Amino acid sequence: MEIQMTGIAKAFGTNQVLKDVNLTLKAGEVHALMGENGAGKSTLMNILTGLHKADGGTILVDGKETVYSSPREAETHGIAFIHQELNIWPNLSLLENLYLMQPKKNGLGLLDKKTMLREAQAKCAELQIELPLTKDASECSVGQQQMTEILRVLMLNAKVVIMDEPSAALTERETATLFRMMRQLKAQGVAIVYISHRMEEVFSECDVITVMRDGHTISTKPVGDTSVDEVVRHMVGRSIDEFYPDRTTEPGEVVLTVKDLKPKNFGHTISFDLRKGEILGVAGLMGAGRTEIMRAIFGVDGHDGGEITLEGKELHFKKPEDAIKAGIAFITEDRKGEGLILDFSIGSNITLPNLKQVCPTHVLNKSKLVSFADSLSKKLGVKTQSVHLPASSLSGGNQQKVVIAKWIGLGPSIIIMDEPTRGIDIGAKRDIYDLMNELTSQGVSIIMVSSELPEVLGMSDRIMVIHEGAVAGILPRAEATPESIMTLATGGE
Repeated sequence: MEIQMTGIAKAFGTNQVLKDVNLTLKAGEVHALMGENGAGKSTLMNILTGLHKADGGTILVDGKETVYSSPREAETHGIAFIHQELNIWPNLSLLENLYLMQPKKNGLGLLDKKTMLREAQAKCAELQIELPLTKDASECSVGQQQMTEILRVLMLNAKVVIMDEPSAALTERETATLFRMMRQLKAQGVAIVYISHRMEEVFSECDVITVMRDGHTISTKPVGDTSVDEVVRHMVGRSIDEFYPDRTTEPGEVVLTVKDLKPKNFGHTISFDLRKGEILGVAGLMGAGRTEIMRAIFGVDGHDGGEITLEGKELHFKKPEDAIKAGIAFITEDRKGEGLILDFSIGSNITLPNLKQVCPTHVLNKSKLVSFADSLSKKLGVKTQSVHLPASSLSGGNQQKVVIAKWIGLGPSIIIMDEPTRGIDIGAKRDIYDLMNELTSQGVSIIMVSSELPEVLGMSDRIMVIHEGAVAGILPRAEATPESIMTLATGGE
């Protein structure tokens, strides 16, 4: 199947989202669609699959002008969209989720679970993936749920597959499986649209890159004819050399000491120091225990011994509230599940942990709360018309800024940031990096857990590498390289 989208335009009210956008998809090609959040990527794909109607332009499918009335119709014609937001029913098994829209029935009109299980197992075997098909989705990892979404689409025998940030919630092993599946689909002549902010994935797995900015098509080039620097420049209008701000803050005295901490179910103890105004990067492979260590420090999960000392005073955290009172904040990697209440307004999310500070008399002052939230929202550059809108209305990058804003309002001396820029665009990343620099210049200390090596190298003063639940080494910035970090992360010396 070949698709040509020409001169596509779309406006929502007075907001012109797309203008004269062009995109060509060819069979057996992996086509990367890149751009900042708000560039128009998802809107363009929603027009292709019938969720939105274009205001102008044409869509040719195998040379014939085509307009789908709904995503369901697009799916029946072989065009499937795997959204970043999972469409999984947690109280149903993975198998039931697979067949929710196309259940198999026996002669009596009852669900034929044996046939469904046999077909799903055969497809898993063909794609060399393992899924606990009979388990409820709520008992499965986010990665397993994501793989189920992908498998559901592949079982439709789609000819065009659109993948929106498919690897954001996957482990390294699951991501490798995803790429293997993509290569198989490509060999079968399937066209794949790959929407991602991860440059290394795009340049290793894609054939063509189309860059969008502000609702326009900026460029379309084969991967071999462009570079990371050029793609970044087209996306945000500046060079990658300007991507990571200079670290000008000189770390001061030790403010936090973790000694012989043994998180639950760990076979090793953890020891390290954190200095005033420092960004301590934490690197390691997925599953190495980085998040578990941070959760133990913050009091989310228990630990089996060890000492945590803050400015010379030994602390005993039994719950996160204890850590918060001590001036420690924790920005979780799961912003939607743990960092935000999506149905609440942006303002409510920002003010929720700050109620006592803003309204010390225990009488809620609405105007004060709105003013407080609005001030922090503007300080962090949250792009929204009003703090009264629900947090769910924001892009991923702006949601992350709201998560950070609610903690900044408490005035913490230490912030633990777990994957602070996961799944957000390059422009929003730079905003967060600038904020981190500003905070450390004011004496705030940051522990930054990240799976992105360029980010760790670009922002950290020192880098602590975790391997299988143990500190494999702590490297000064001047001595850290991708090779030295990966050597420690994989158990080398």
